[in-house]
Amino acid sequence: MSAEVLYRKWRPRAFAELAGQEGVVRTLTNAVAAGKVAHAYLFSGPRGTGKTTTGRLLAKALNCAKPKAGEPCNKCQSCRAYQEGRALDLVELDAASNRGIDEMRNLREKANFAPAAGAYKLYLVDEVHMLTEPAFNALLKTLEEPPPHIVFVLATTEVHKVPATVVSRCQRFDFRRIPLAAIVDRLSYVAAQEGIDCPQEGLTAMARAATGSLRDAINLLEQLVASGGATLSLEQVREGLGLVVDARSAQLSSYVLQGELAQGLALIASVRDEGLDLRQFQRQVVAHLRGLLLVKAGAPATDAWSEEQLAEMRALVAELPAERIVGALRAFGEADLRADPLSPLPLELALANSVLAA
Repeated sequence: MSAEVLYRKWRPRAFAELAGQEGVVRTLTNAVAAGKVAHAYLFSGPRGTGKTTTGRLLAKALNCAKPKAGEPCNKCQSCRAYQEGRALDLVELDAASNRGIDEMRNLREKANFAPAAGAYKLYLVDEVHMLTEPAFNALLKTLEEPPPHIVFVLATTEVHKVPATVVSRCQRFDFRRIPLAAIVDRLSYVAAQEGIDCPQEGLTAMARAATGSLRDAINLLEQLVASGGATLSLEQVREGLGLVVDARSAQLSSYVLQGELAQGLALIASVRDEGLDLRQFQRQVVAHLRGLLLVKAGAPATDAWSEEQLAEMRALVAELPAERIVGALRAFGEADLRADPLSPLPLELALANSVLAA
């Protein structure tokens, strides 16, 4: 099920509960119920957190024939048109590819026309920060003197690039990343609807990889199903996400903390000679060192480690000062492989600095 069509059958409050955007949706539904909708809204926040979806749901609620408490009925002709993706009064514009003044002038001219079917025509301008300065000036003119039947929703991931004159003429809502549990619940629902068999640990791994973006999580699920079929194992998910951990990352962490410079250099050389991704190996080493720091601090164990692994980690750090772990974590975290991803030198320097500083 595509992430782009999931919104169509949702009601605003159901989406708010899923995405953790209750404050935003409550304000909008109250405005619709009271008939006091603003002429322009600015939705800002990370990608995949519901900005575009909320704009579409707002358009559906505004043009619903029988709304209830600001929510669309999902039964009238207008709601069905939105659910089927054929609503004429929702105009979506990608500012990344329509960023010039001519496009904004064209939008301003068309905004004067009455809605085709409903009471409002809603213009949803995605990635609005991509507009040129002349285009922003043209849009500003429309925001200053909007037709009464027009509502603008400006969505952006980089609100600091939107001119203050535009921001000041909009009601601004900041979207936050969607909680991990909510993404896992939605992935479970999608998997059940689509006949996908995937263990809960695999869905959790996808949700973590999406870093708060529901759209990214659903796209990851679609990608893994495309490559592995409708029945996914945890190993397939981890491999597809690049989470297969090389055991040598834990071994290198041990060499670092025990001051074994020669063995550590030999291990890094073997990783390089096998052609493995050194950046991915670096991330695994950093993750293991972080786990060791958490264990040393007595922090709650995460689901990333088994009981056997945790026992080994406790034994390793039992006699070590926390400062040594912090120093190693900082050294490997700051190792810069961007200039030459094939060179092991940054990892070797991180190892040497950690060992010699101990």
